[in-house]
Amino acid sequence: MPSNFNDSNLDFSELSQVPDVCMGMHIRRASRILTQIYDAALRPVGLVLNQFTLLVAIHLAGARSITQLAADLFADQTTLTRNVKLLEKRGLVAIAPSTDRRVKLVSLTAEGRAILAQAMPLWKQAQAEVMQQFEPQNWQILLSLLSDVQHIG
Repeated sequence: MPSNFNDSNLDFSELSQVPDVCMGMHIRRASRILTQIYDAALRPVGLVLNQFTLLVAIHLAGARSITQLAADLFADQTTLTRNVKLLEKRGLVAIAPSTDRRVKLVSLTAEGRAILAQAMPLWKQAQAEVMQQFEPQNWQILLSLLSDVQHIG
C-alpha cells in the first residue's frame, strides 16, 4: 500500500456500485460459468477448455512458436508454455526446433488430432447448450462486443 494512502480520501459509497458496473467482474464471472460448462463437456476426452482451444489454435495455425501462439491467443507466454508442456506429456503436441535453433515450434501430433476429433462433438454440444440461453441476435451482439474487447489494450 502506498505510504501516502489515506482512506479518508476514498468515497466508500462508490464501492457499492462496483458489483453492478465493473466490466472486469462481470466478464470474469461469465468466463468462470462458461468454462465450467465446457470443461464438463470435454471431461470424457480428458481436456479442459483452455487445452481444447489451444489444440484448435495449433491445428489452425500449423507449427507455431510459443511466442506466436501467445500473441494469437492474447495469453501469457509463461502460462501458455506450461499448458503446452502438459499437452506434450500427453503426446498431443510435439515441440521441435525451427530453423532458428533458439525457437521451438509446437505442432499437433496424430494423437492430438485424434483427441481433437473426439472433442469436437462434445464442444459442439456444449456450444449448442450455451447458445440456447440467448436469442440469436443477442448471441451475435455478445460475440461482437467480446471481440471488440481485444482492441481496448
